[in-house]
Amino acid sequence: MSKYQFLDRRVPIEDGNIALVQDLSKCKNCSLCRKACAVDMGVFDYYDLTTNGDHPICIHCGQCASICPFDSINERSEIDEVKAAIADPNKIVVFQTAPAVRVGLGEEFGLDAGTFVEGKMVAALRKLGGDYILDTNFGADMTIMEEASELLERVINSDSVLPQFTSCCPAWVKFAETFYPEFLPNLSTAKSPIAMQAPTQKTYFAEKMGLDAKQIVAVAVTPCTAKKFEIRRDEMNSSAEYWDVPEMRDTDYCITTRELAKWLRAEEINFDELEDSAFDPLMGEASGGGIIFGNTGGVMEAAMRAAYKLATGEDAPQTLIPFEAIRGMDGAREADVVIGDKTLHVAAVHGTGNLRKFIERMRAENIHYDFIEVMACRGGCIGGGGQPRVKLPMADKAREARIASLYTRDAEVKVKAACDNPDIQKLYAEFFDGKPMSHKAHHMLHTTFVNRSEDLGPNGACTPATCPTSVPNLKKAAEAAKAAAEANN
Repeated sequence: MSKYQFLDRRVPIEDGNIALVQDLSKCKNCSLCRKACAVDMGVFDYYDLTTNGDHPICIHCGQCASICPFDSINERSEIDEVKAAIADPNKIVVFQTAPAVRVGLGEEFGLDAGTFVEGKMVAALRKLGGDYILDTNFGADMTIMEEASELLERVINSDSVLPQFTSCCPAWVKFAETFYPEFLPNLSTAKSPIAMQAPTQKTYFAEKMGLDAKQIVAVAVTPCTAKKFEIRRDEMNSSAEYWDVPEMRDTDYCITTRELAKWLRAEEINFDELEDSAFDPLMGEASGGGIIFGNTGGVMEAAMRAAYKLATGEDAPQTLIPFEAIRGMDGAREADVVIGDKTLHVAAVHGTGNLRKFIERMRAENIHYDFIEVMACRGGCIGGGGQPRVKLPMADKAREARIASLYTRDAEVKVKAACDNPDIQKLYAEFFDGKPMSHKAHHMLHTTFVNRSEDLGPNGACTPATCPTSVPNLKKAAEAAKAAAEANN
C-alpha cells in the first residue's frame, strides 16, 4: 500500500526531491500533473510504486510544476542562498543565463510571449547584485565544439557506437539512465552548456580576470528545474580537481526563470524601466548556433553547422542554415545531411513520451540513425519546467513565440557556427590545448553516466497496461475491493 494518495489524479513527489516541492493543501486533484508525468513525459505509469519501495521516480523535468494551475507544485527555491552569497563581501557572484530565459522572462512582467529581453535580463541581474553576468550561449558553443567533434570521430571510426544521442538535457539523461540504460554508451559524453560554462568560469575566466576561484559563487539562471539535479551530480566538479579544492562545485546554485521573476518583484525592481545592459566580455558572445540551443531541433542544427565546417573547412550551406527539415513542433523530425563524403541520418525528438514511441519505431523498423537530439520538454528548453506558466489553450502558442524569437536572433548575428566564434577560438587556443577533444578539454568538458535502472525495483519497468498504479488498473482494483466488501457483507 503506497503512502501517496489519489494516485489516479496526481503525481507523487518525495519530500527530499532536489528540484521540486509539493504543497498538498493547495492540490485540487485536477489530474493535469499526472497526465504531464505519465503521458507527456512517459515516467509515471512506467514503474511500480508497490514493488520499488514506494519511491517516486522523477527526472526533475518540472512539467508537473509548469502545468499546475493551483500553485501546488513548484521548483525548490534557491533564492535565499544566492541572496546570502551576494550579501557576503568576500564572495564573487557570477551569473550565467540560459538562452531560453531571455525569451520567457518578459512574460512574467506582462510582455508578449517570446519578447526578447536579453538586455533587461542582464540589467536585472546586475541590479540584484551580480558581479559578473555571462551568457550560457557561450557554453552552448563549447558543447557543440565537443559534441560535433565527437560525432565526427564516431562516424569516421566504424567500430564506434551509433547513433550518438545528445546529452545536454539533464531530464533526458536521467530518463535514459533509468529506463534505457542500454543507450548510455550512445550518449555524447559532452557536458551540457551550463556544465561546461561553469568549470570554465572557475578556471579560465578566473585566471584571465585575476579572481580567486575559491570565492566565486556560480549561479545558473535557467528555464529548467532538472538543472538543480544536474549541478549536484558527483561528476560536476572539474574545477575542484583543477584547483585541488575537493569541496568546490562547478555550479553552486540554480534559479529558474520563475524564481528570477519572483525575486525581482520582491525587490520591487521595475523590469520595464531597466536600461539594457550587455554581458561581461571574454565569455559573453555566442554564435547563432549557441542562441538556438534553447529550441527543440536547435542543438541538432547547431551541431550540423559546426560538424560541416570542422569536416570540410567550408561554411555550412543554405540547406543547413536554416535547417528547415529539423525545425518545427512535430514530436519527431528527421533528415539526411551530406557532410563531405558522408550522409548522416539525423533526428530531433522532444518530449520523453514521444521518445518512447520513436524508440519503438526505430527498433521495430530497424532504422539506422547517426545522430539523435532529445529534449525532455515540449518545444525544448523554451518549454522547460521553470518557465512562466501559460494556461493550456495558449501553451503551444507561447512556446512557438519563444522559438521564433530565438530564430530571429540567430538570423541577426553574423557568426553562425560555434567554430567561427572568435572568443571560442581564443579559449581553445589559450586554455584547451588548441582543439576540441584534447586531453584537457576531455577532462573538464566531458562526463560519465550512471545506470539507475535499479530504481525501478526488482520487477523493472512496466507499461500503463501492466502498472498497478495506472488509472485503469487503479479503477479495476477499487472495483474489485468494492465487490469483495459487498460480498462479505
